[in-house]
Amino acid sequence: MSDFTEIDREDFRNLLEEISRVHMPFGKFGKNDYPPHGVPIMDLPIEYLAWFHERGYPKGRLGELMAHVFEIKAVGMDSVFDPLRDAREGRTPLTPRRKRFIDFD
Repeated sequence: MSDFTEIDREDFRNLLEEISRVHMPFGKFGKNDYPPHGVPIMDLPIEYLAWFHERGYPKGRLGELMAHVFEIKAVGMDSVFDPLRDAREGRTPLTPRRKRFIDFD
C-alpha cells in the first residue's frame, strides 16, 4: 500500500475541480434535456456510467473524466464530490419536477 504524497493530493484536488466543471454534452443527461449545459458528470448515475464502462467511453478528455467518476463512485466514494456540489448549490436533480395541479372544483 502506498501513501499519498502532497503532489498526489494536489493532482487529485485538481482532477476533482476539473470534473466539477464538466457537464454531459449529449445523450439522456445532455443539454437538450437539462439546459443550458447538461448534468455535471459528477452527478451522473452510476448505472449510466457503467453503461459507458461496458461499451466504451467517449473519446478525449470527457471520456477520461467519466472513467474517473465511474471508478470513484464504484468504490463508494461519491461523497468526495459533496463539497463541490455544496459550492454549486447541491446535486443536480435528475427527475423532472412534477407540475403542481390543484383542482378546486
